[in-house]
Amino acid sequence: MADKRNKTGDYIVCYAPAMITTNGIWQGDSPLEFSLPLFILQLTLVVAATRIFVFVLKPFRQPRVIAEILGGVILGPSVLGKNEIFANAVFPLRSVMVIETMANVGLLYFLFLVGVEMDITVLRSVGRKAVAAAIAGMVLPFILGGAFIFFLKRESHCDTNRGTYVLFLGVALSVTAFPVLARILAELKLINTDIGKLALSAALISDVCAWILLALAIAMAENQATSFASLWVLLSAAAFVAICIYAVRPAASWIVQKTPEGESFSEFYISLILAGVMVSGFITDAIGTHSVFGAFVFGLAIPNGPLGVSLVEKLEDFVSGLLLPLFFAISGLKTNIGLIKGSFTWVILILVIFLACIGKIVGTLAVAIYYRMPIREGATLGLLMNTKGLVEMIVLNVGKDQKVFDEESFAVMVIITVIMTGIIVPAVSIIYRPSRRNIYYKRRTIQKSKPDAEFKVLVCVHSPRNVPTMISLLGASNPTKRSPICAYVLHLVELCGRTSAMLIVHNTNKPEHQALNRTEAQSDHIISAFKNYEKHSSFVTVQPLSAVSPYSTMHEDICNLAEDKRVSLIIVPFHKQQTVDGAMEATNMAFRTINQNVLANAPCSVGILVDRGLSGSNRLASDQVSHHVAVMFFGGPDDREALCYGWRMLEHSGTSLTIMRFVPGERVSEPVRQQHRLNSDEPSVLTVETDIEKQLDDKLIHEFRTKYGNDDSVDYFEKVVNNGEETVAAIRAMDDIHDLFIVGRGRGMISPLTAGLTDWSECPEMGAIGDLLAASDFAASASVLVVQQHVGIGSNGDGLETPNGGEEYNNSSDTDHNSTSSRGHTVFYTERTSPHTL
Repeated sequence: MADKRNKTGDYIVCYAPAMITTNGIWQGDSPLEFSLPLFILQLTLVVAATRIFVFVLKPFRQPRVIAEILGGVILGPSVLGKNEIFANAVFPLRSVMVIETMANVGLLYFLFLVGVEMDITVLRSVGRKAVAAAIAGMVLPFILGGAFIFFLKRESHCDTNRGTYVLFLGVALSVTAFPVLARILAELKLINTDIGKLALSAALISDVCAWILLALAIAMAENQATSFASLWVLLSAAAFVAICIYAVRPAASWIVQKTPEGESFSEFYISLILAGVMVSGFITDAIGTHSVFGAFVFGLAIPNGPLGVSLVEKLEDFVSGLLLPLFFAISGLKTNIGLIKGSFTWVILILVIFLACIGKIVGTLAVAIYYRMPIREGATLGLLMNTKGLVEMIVLNVGKDQKVFDEESFAVMVIITVIMTGIIVPAVSIIYRPSRRNIYYKRRTIQKSKPDAEFKVLVCVHSPRNVPTMISLLGASNPTKRSPICAYVLHLVELCGRTSAMLIVHNTNKPEHQALNRTEAQSDHIISAFKNYEKHSSFVTVQPLSAVSPYSTMHEDICNLAEDKRVSLIIVPFHKQQTVDGAMEATNMAFRTINQNVLANAPCSVGILVDRGLSGSNRLASDQVSHHVAVMFFGGPDDREALCYGWRMLEHSGTSLTIMRFVPGERVSEPVRQQHRLNSDEPSVLTVETDIEKQLDDKLIHEFRTKYGNDDSVDYFEKVVNNGEETVAAIRAMDDIHDLFIVGRGRGMISPLTAGLTDWSECPEMGAIGDLLAASDFAASASVLVVQQHVGIGSNGDGLETPNGGEEYNNSSDTDHNSTSSRGHTVFYTERTSPHTL
């Protein structure tokens, strides 16, 4: 093999077909002289450089595409490639064909995966606002691209059609990278916000327009001599799209129907589809458009569902982790920053970056003003629409291959792409913080809920097994005409085979359709169960949703939805389920992590439900079930919240309530009278003062006893205990007639009555008593609800905002907080009212 220059100064590269693999260094062969070992070394260096930059840029939350481009720049003529020994040994010209071929194969399959993951049906439901934002965000940068031609157009490519140059440049400056934007929004925790959904919808429209413009640009670049050639190219591309829609998609749907649910797809079908990607690339390349266009459209033809998930699972890691970095590295290897010389060129470079960003921001700001959006959100949307990535690099590489861009123009555009994408995350983090717009809504707890207001609850379910007890709990929560229940039912689904996390709002009025996979079947089953409950219940409305996201960030979807819907209580299932023999067995430890994260970040009260069946002891009527509820009261904000929930349940005509208050005996050790810091997983520091907490506990208990002086459905006990052992004994000695225990988590409270219990806790997030009741060795078969009360900023211990926090504490009656009650069994009766703010 040899690299030689011809008379015109161009390189002539000679290949030796037999020199693919080496006979070994012991035979005197150098591995770098053979194609395969040289390619392996190049691939290793590219992946290593990419991973190093990913690690370095991770604290700055930069998208991976920047790390991949910078890795290629470092290996290219800008840095290491300046050394001729390194360049000639590791990246000689004779190796370009092999590495570029593999890079384009990786690009081909990556674009296929992008098409598979992209739900094109979203375009039917996007609003006018998204369409306007996409168009406005493309027009101004495109015009700037046309103006920029007068600064970068050079004599070296004067043979290039001016319209083609403008088209390539305009597409590169105006398009928004949908896959990169999805990952940036997920990183910024904006994926499920209104602005995040708007940005993704606009980016999807922008991407579709970009592919159409790219096909037109390639047709114009390759067929400048004949005026009708471009038209034939476009018509052929349209015919190819029609074939994918009316032939490939039905065939893929037939494959899904032929494969039984739960079974893996035939290896023959998978191989056929993967071969179809190559055939599609060959066809579109042959008709005059780029091969990646065919792979992308072929991917769009694969229906969303199990087939797409299976293809992504088989390809994504290999393609995205190994082959795709080659494409970006090739772009970096082609980038020679040293060619950008002179202050004038750098000034133009900075000017173009500024004008391109401003163009999108101004365009989206105009849309924001028209639709009366906040200016800050309009500017943020403009910044997000400046996200660059895959499509831009494809446009630039095709433009360079077609000699539309010279090396200097190519280097300038690569730098523009990197800088414009790199500034997105820092800029958005500075100018747009969702916490600034979040007004802390009041009544985020059961205790603060008004008796005549709607009670909003967010119910989370992992599988249909969680549904019956959740429905029973809602029924026991006493929906009435004065205080109806609005339940947001959230099906938690692990993200698998999609570009980004998503929140699905289900339309319960749409006609039934056949589920495509197990997840859809589960969602349909859950929705049907809650719809049936809503239909046969009074004063209950149900809104079903699905959160599709990684388990590590699923709590963000739950907390964001709770905040958006202004709910007072989030109910999540315990990560263990009861087996046939009564033991508690862990189903998925990721569920426990979700619960811990929700407890730490929830904007309202949280309840963890241990499901041991809550069907009720006996059925009073067709729509009424009796429940025996027990509340364990030790004191503190969480226990007060548990009592208030039991208080609400007591309003149900079929509910009997037992309250066991544990009080310290004479031999109990002196409680610690100091401020205690919460566990490290708490979102903020809560301080409790023992005396103040006791006063608040006494006040709530006194009001409850006053109202329920003669109610036969209420049993109130005060149990004197001196240590944790006596507490456990008292709980185990309770009558086995209850089907639900409600206990406070007891977070931040140090009580001598539970001393030593936490030393043996298996699940500390449940609290000492909750962990005891949820244990497999607990004799009772009752379900358990562990409640944590939300304590906001500027609040006192019971979650009520202090005067400094903006709301005064309203003491409706002057009561004696130090009053004592008789020990033992006491019954109270009063007019039935819902729990309210004390």
